[in-house]
Amino acid sequence: MVTPTAAFRRVRPMGERAVLVEVPTLADVVSLHAALAASPPPGVIDLVPAARTVLVQVDPEVLPPAAARDWIAGLTGRAVDASPASTVELDIRYDGADLAETAALLDVDVDELVRRHCGAVWTVAFTGFAPGFGYLVSDDWPFDVPRLATPRTRVPAGSVGLAAGFTGAYPRETPGGWRLVGTTEAPLFDPGSAVPALLAPGTRVRFRSPSPSPSGTYSGQESAPVAAGRARRPSAVVQPDSGHARVGGGLGFEVIEAGLLATVQDLGRPGRAALGVARSGAMDRTALRAGNRLVGNPEGRAGVEITMGGFRARAHTPLWFAVTGGWGPVRLDGRAVDPYTAHEWPAGSELHIDWATHGVRMMLTVRGGVDVDEVLGSRSTDVLAGLGPDRLVAGAWVPVGEDPAAPIPVAPPAAWGVPADDLEILLAPGPRADRFTDATLAALFEAEWTVGEESDRVGMRLDGPGLPRRDDGELPSEGMVVGAIQVPPSGRPTVLGADGPVTGGYPVIAVVADASWDALGQARPGTRVRFRHARPV
Repeated sequence: MVTPTAAFRRVRPMGERAVLVEVPTLADVVSLHAALAASPPPGVIDLVPAARTVLVQVDPEVLPPAAARDWIAGLTGRAVDASPASTVELDIRYDGADLAETAALLDVDVDELVRRHCGAVWTVAFTGFAPGFGYLVSDDWPFDVPRLATPRTRVPAGSVGLAAGFTGAYPRETPGGWRLVGTTEAPLFDPGSAVPALLAPGTRVRFRSPSPSPSGTYSGQESAPVAAGRARRPSAVVQPDSGHARVGGGLGFEVIEAGLLATVQDLGRPGRAALGVARSGAMDRTALRAGNRLVGNPEGRAGVEITMGGFRARAHTPLWFAVTGGWGPVRLDGRAVDPYTAHEWPAGSELHIDWATHGVRMMLTVRGGVDVDEVLGSRSTDVLAGLGPDRLVAGAWVPVGEDPAAPIPVAPPAAWGVPADDLEILLAPGPRADRFTDATLAALFEAEWTVGEESDRVGMRLDGPGLPRRDDGELPSEGMVVGAIQVPPSGRPTVLGADGPVTGGYPVIAVVADASWDALGQARPGTRVRFRHARPV
């Protein structure tokens, strides 16, 4: 039985499709998350625990945020049946590069640090940073470990580190500032598994060492990358250097030039944020849906998202295609063809999607859809987490699925338009608006903003007036959503994209309304943006 705390500080809005439940302690987070996960009503998409909050994401057509608030309030102080936590034993070698220095910082010897770490019973409080990266806490662990002054640019997969009151193991090679004390070869994250994250929130963890004393195992050398700890990336895209032959006799096309960035995208993988996995998917979902309808596909089939153009490909089998979203010249064997129209793509002919003149992302859909392997229910490439197929490069072979049963429809009257250079974007309330002054909140809506050069699928930087905070104190890491507008100490806001992090520590002043997201997904550097208030849900 779990009895969630009655000491909620408040339930805060996180845009139109989520609420953020704030509680006093990390222990309260663990108990609240367990209670919420024990009996979620229809319409709950994800539950994302963090340091002092639980983010509850909902489908507002099934469970409006007001109803979600009532459900959360109804759990307060009431015992709820919950499944017992599973226990995972992780084999560890205490051979981390920072082991001796960390012990000295904590004023203990290495043997004592190892004994304490290996003897503690840990619990995964929340995940974030990277898919499968768990933040582990323990009542048996008394130390507050400072992060490295300068983070490493490369932390090998399988490294076990310490930071603040947490320990954690890196599922894949990433940058990182935690102090490394050991190495595990456990498969921490396998996207092809029915349970992809070994260390999910609520899991109990014991570290097991063949030699608890490091005297026989600690070398003072940084350990080599551990292949078993890496995330597996299944993909049916055959890259030119893979040594594999193309899929014999199958439908598909070959990339001749990929341009700045070309990735496979569908409607993404929502509902995985608790495992550290972003939604991902097409930045302009309307363009994907329109292209799929034009070629007779179900609207969620995967296509190729092409950033700024410069893409050329050759069909090796007869295909049908459509180009939607961003605007630029499209040519088939040198002949101009219209966007938002289904066209035959004869075998051997070359499709050229030239550089965009309006918007930033063109969506290439093909009849049958791009038929790469699904990873966690989606064919999308997540450029931050490294999930899904690799980004396309020259020489890559892209397989296409069989024709759907539906015929290619008669093209409707043109209802599309060129992406605008001036946007009005609707904003819903963010959970941390009270950290900003009234003047700052007014400036957010009164100023004209410009999309900065540092913008991609992970986040979009905005140039404009600084947004000073009322409260400059540190904010514990909490769950994030696509479209969240974070304000770092510099005061320069960043809008989180489809591949953005699932947790973050900068305060969210507002969230882009779902109805405006696709338009913002087409905003290129230099696009002017004005914000307007969305109607309350």
